[in-house]
Amino acid sequence: MPRVYPPIEGRGNSNISPSLVESVAGFSAGIVSTLAVHPFDVVKTRLQINLESRAQVGDTVRIVKDIIQNEGSYKALYRGLMPNMIGNSVSWGLYFMWYGNIKDLVRRARGEGDRLTSADYFLASGASGILTAVFTNPIWVIKTRMLSTGKNAPGAYQSIAHGTKELWQTEGLKGFYRGLTPSLFGVSHGAIQFMAYEQLKNSWSVTRGGKDKLTNGDFLLLSATSKMFAGSVTYPYQVVRSRLQIYNAGQRYSSARDVIKQVFKKEGIWGFYRGLGPNLIRVLPSTCVTFLVYENTKFYLPRFFDEDKDDPGDD
Repeated sequence: MPRVYPPIEGRGNSNISPSLVESVAGFSAGIVSTLAVHPFDVVKTRLQINLESRAQVGDTVRIVKDIIQNEGSYKALYRGLMPNMIGNSVSWGLYFMWYGNIKDLVRRARGEGDRLTSADYFLASGASGILTAVFTNPIWVIKTRMLSTGKNAPGAYQSIAHGTKELWQTEGLKGFYRGLTPSLFGVSHGAIQFMAYEQLKNSWSVTRGGKDKLTNGDFLLLSATSKMFAGSVTYPYQVVRSRLQIYNAGQRYSSARDVIKQVFKKEGIWGFYRGLGPNLIRVLPSTCVTFLVYENTKFYLPRFFDEDKDDPGDD
């Protein structure tokens, strides 16, 4: 007889672990979204570490042209794809697993059924983000360094294995955790985004009487809205993190505070929003794809393993 697991978010008992559902849904979402928008990530990273001028739309076009002309055709726009895909898939898999379980623990501890407050969502997302950041920071360091340079640049990492070896030999364990402090600060971004997303989703569901599954169009709209809200508040930390994770960061900056001082002194407040334009172009499709894949996988996967499958209404 198959094991029956307790529900998460009000789902009926299932033959598959809710933690596994959350992990698979997040892992799948990370892979699909990375494959879809990786070139934008390359451009965004180059803009964030560019010290020469304020990031403008023309800079984005120039960087794309330079990459194609000087680094070996359009394939260069997919440099660093593997660490980015591993980082995103593992990060989302871990994040959603912890996020779902923490929400479930809060519900059970409070004895209030499915009713969670904005503070509950914020804290659950924040705790999940901290755990995920600590576990995955090493892969983000390697990813940032691969995306920020051409394959033939001096000292450039040729692969994940090469990057790991070089990083360990030249900087030791500390090198793998460069940029962790701003990454932990950036947890607030995810916390704000998920708080907004969950509340929007709940409100949207109430308008439908709470009976129908939200459509794919609903997920796209709600995820984009919550992402823009969170992004407008927390983008500067990404610039600080990227500056700390580049190859010669130790020679340029002594700490996150030093990055903030130098950026403000040399580039002004706009320096903290370098690459925001291409970042929005990148993250909105990425966010929409991530949540669309996640929500649908989370909905259909348990039903695939259950004997009694619902036939939900959809777009």
